[in-house]
Amino acid sequence: MKKLLLLAVLAFAAWKGCAYLDRGSATAASVSAPLDATQSPAPAPVFRCDGRQHCSQMTSRAEAEYFVRHCPDTKMDGDHDGVPCENDSRF
Repeated sequence: MKKLLLLAVLAFAAWKGCAYLDRGSATAASVSAPLDATQSPAPAPVFRCDGRQHCSQMTSRAEAEYFVRHCPDTKMDGDHDGVPCENDSRF
């Protein structure tokens, strides 16, 4: 009878231990999930005004748009509609 009671206590303890471990792994998964969701998007490219003025000197449309908006004396928007390098087929 003592062996049966001891076996029942051990089985109960093992069952509770497994439930505790499963709950711990679920908590760890739920904690890491929000971290993935809150990661910042890819950083925007960083450009700086360095004296370039023409479309042929740009490496991307994003760079040309930055230069037109933020840098003085650019010559990339001939019709002044805010869209630089409209006739440049590279972009």
